[in-house]
Amino acid sequence: MEDRKLLLVTCTNPHEKGWLELRAALWPHCSRGEHLEEMARFCAEPDRFAQFLARTPEDHAVGLVEVALRLDYVNGTKASPAAFLEGIYVRPEARRRGIARFLLVHAEKCASARGCREFASDAAITNSASHAMHKALGFEETERVVFFRKALSRQ
Repeated sequence: MEDRKLLLVTCTNPHEKGWLELRAALWPHCSRGEHLEEMARFCAEPDRFAQFLARTPEDHAVGLVEVALRLDYVNGTKASPAAFLEGIYVRPEARRRGIARFLLVHAEKCASARGCREFASDAAITNSASHAMHKALGFEETERVVFFRKALSRQ
């Protein structure tokens, strides 16, 4: 599948055909309600969030990208605001056909138009497939972080 055969759809409401399904595939630990709540929040703040689907000419949603404009410090960046890749997903059967790149190019244009000079992302330290995808899309690794937490006893 080549870029010119894909259609870009901007998700402006939580009921955009295929959006929930792709999000659920990317983040299966979240409930339908959690997804819809977050999708509604993203749509309500178009100056801060952008989300796009890649559709085939047959109208099948095959990829998703969600981007946030972050004004706070973003690990590995030097400028603010910075665009942040909140999520990118391509259906397994459609991978390795340029769909992630197609989506990212549009997300980058959106970020540039909003004054961003850098695009950041993250991935779990053990997710080597995501690391490889990021590198293939032109991202460079900036740092590795392990987060910690400690429960506090109630007094």
